[in-house]
Amino acid sequence: MGKPITDRVTWVGKVDWELKRFHGDEYSTDHGSSYNSYLIRDGKTILVDTVWQPFEAEYIQALKDELDLAELDAIICQHAEIDHSGALAEIVRERPDIPIYCTANGVKIIKGMFHGDWNFQVVKTGDTIELESGTLTFVEAPMLHWPDTMFTYYSADEILFSNDGFGQHYASQFRYNDEVDQAELYREARKYYANILTPFSAQVTRKINEILALNLPLKMICPSHGVIWRENPAQIIEQYLKWADKFQQNQITIVYDSMWHSTRLMAEAIGSGISKADPSIEVKIFNAAKSDKNDILTEIFCSKAVLAGAYTINNGISYAISGLLEMVCGLKFKNKKAAAFGSYGWSGEGIKLVTEFLRRGGFEIVNDGIKQLWKPDEAALEQCSKFGEEFVKAL
Repeated sequence: MGKPITDRVTWVGKVDWELKRFHGDEYSTDHGSSYNSYLIRDGKTILVDTVWQPFEAEYIQALKDELDLAELDAIICQHAEIDHSGALAEIVRERPDIPIYCTANGVKIIKGMFHGDWNFQVVKTGDTIELESGTLTFVEAPMLHWPDTMFTYYSADEILFSNDGFGQHYASQFRYNDEVDQAELYREARKYYANILTPFSAQVTRKINEILALNLPLKMICPSHGVIWRENPAQIIEQYLKWADKFQQNQITIVYDSMWHSTRLMAEAIGSGISKADPSIEVKIFNAAKSDKNDILTEIFCSKAVLAGAYTINNGISYAISGLLEMVCGLKFKNKKAAAFGSYGWSGEGIKLVTEFLRRGGFEIVNDGIKQLWKPDEAALEQCSKFGEEFVKAL
């Protein structure tokens, strides 16, 4: 059943309570997610986005419980990624000539996904659809986070349909931000930004400022994942502007992989040295092979500095730390410093390789790092603690 959002707008999406991994295995969704689709009835009947393809059949049935598909006047496809466009093909099968409003890049991607030459209506920023009580205005938002992304503003109810912008992978029986646990909500919103939108922070800032300059009244932000921002929707806009501005807190994250605990002992000793040098700094330590990689990436996003540790194996480093650092490189974090550490048995290339990863990821390298042969003894651990102290001073 749909859930009325206003007298003219109904939520017709799907809550996915079971989802634990998303984007293949790239993103952990501990709180599930939702695929938000919206039905606007205002003289014309317009569908904004659909749901992920595995839920296509039940979504279409639920949509038919709301209306006869013959009543649909158009579909707005704000983003062609399959979690938003998954039911398009089935709707088009029943309504072959239905207009699909999307960007020029949207046409290319939808054709690439579905291989159908459908009734595409290409729109750009400022284009509109006039309804009985209000206007739908399109705003292109390329690379937030795909080239085809756009937002849609509905003037009658002062709603911004923001697709992936301002979303969270967060399943809930409730639909609004003021109804859910605020700590959970912001943890998931921050994780979403850190892992998906960080590389596009410059575009985030530019697009938000472009929209703010229009002085549009705003009662709700309706994203495509998670809850709707109803109570003070500007709060998430303000938070995005902070996150996009080379965000950091008074935190240092230490991440490592360890075969026989030698690198772990180094990590803990370095952390103790940091705390000794400056007790106000929050230190967080993660084993990359055991902790959730998206949670680690979120903590790196929040940090002013990172220490990455690896043991040397086969003249290289383990896949757990190298895989995580490869993701770090892709996220293009800004305004962060770093150094490497690690243990070794004979060849010892590990910290050099880690340093190269960090440099490629855009971190300012503080020093050449520290490495220890075999298992560190008390004297070596004291050196690691001193290394942590000196690292803080270098910040």
